[in-house]
Formats: sequence, C-alpha cells, structure tokens
Amino acid sequence: MTEKEKEKRQGGAERIAEQPVTYDIYAAMPDDGFRYEIFDGRLELMSPGPSASHQSVSSELEFILKSSCQSEYKMFHAPFDVILSKTNVVQPDIMMIHRSRLHMVTARGIEGAPDLVVEIVSPGSRKRDKVTKRNIYAQHGVPEYWVVDTDSRSLEQYRLDGNGDYALINLFEGDDRVESDKLPCVTFRVYDLFLDMPNA
Repeated sequence: MTEKEKEKRQGGAERIAEQPVTYDIYAAMPDDGFRYEIFDGRLELMSPGPSASHQSVSSELEFILKSSCQSEYKMFHAPFDVILSKTNVVQPDIMMIHRSRLHMVTARGIEGAPDLVVEIVSPGSRKRDKVTKRNIYAQHGVPEYWVVDTDSRSLEQYRLDGNGDYALINLFEGDDRVESDKLPCVTFRVYDLFLDMPNA
C-alpha cells in the first residue's frame, strides 16, 4: 500500500470516527474501495485483501460445509454484512444460518446472530479475531464460533456458556475430526482444510 493510499484510508476513517458510527452512517458512506466493520460504534478498517492461503482454506471450508449441511443450513461468505446491532456490523469469513431462520437475511445483509461464524486468521487480524470480534459475537449470542489458523493449521471451537461468554471447547489439529453437538451435519478432518493451501 502506498503512502497516498494510507493517508486516504486514515483520513476517511478519522472523519467518520468523530461520532459514534451506526449502520445507517456506515451504509451511507461513499465507496472508497476499502472494507470496514463497526465495533461498538467505532469504524474499523479491515485488513488488506486476503492471502492465497486464506482464500484456499475459506473456499475449502465453505465447500465442505455446503456438501454436508446445505439441506439444513444456508452458507454465506465475506464480503457480506452481519448486522448484530446498530453499532456492531461485521463481515465474518463464513456464516451459516439454519433454513428456518432465513427471514434474518435481508437486502442489507444478515440481521441478527448466525448459527455459526468462522474467522480465518490473517497476519493483521489475529487480535481482532481472537479478542475483539470474539467478544462481540458472544455479546450478541452467536452460539458457535470457529477460529481457523493457517499458520498452525488448527481450528479453535468456541461455544457460548451459561454466562453468555465463549468457552474454548476444542482445539482440532492434524487428523482430528471436527464435529459439533449444535451442528450435527458437521463432520470433517481439519487436515483436509489445508490440503490445497499454497506451499502446503
């Protein structure tokens, strides 16, 4: 990214950040070629375009989920807004919604908590995915959250506990088979996500 592009990003964000940002403000912003999310009323620039490894893992996981869960669930992928509240708007890498809840999908995006949200960690998104967005997803009642790490080739499975916080219930690596009590259609080897990853 050039210095001019950095200044453009920073300048636009600073102008918007002068007030608490809502979905309506966000939706009315002119398209400057960048992607944003809203965390508790703060406009946040997203990481640069995903890497080849990120794209490979994302497409493989979406294919696996569609193959086993499509009759019960509808899958979506970024860029697609999930409007959790007026001041929390996110773009997860992959989202899954039970077909009985498809009324949540509108022209604006997904309005409410999906049944599953997946984030694939990028070099600049680790803290955002594992801390900031995890807290926001828990706060708004997303029942299950996965964090896929292309460096460690692992999948962290979080589920809401009785206090409305996420508990890490499993860490899948290698030949471990990913399964979920909440999503019975899910079953695959975590290793398969990384088979076609560049430089694998």
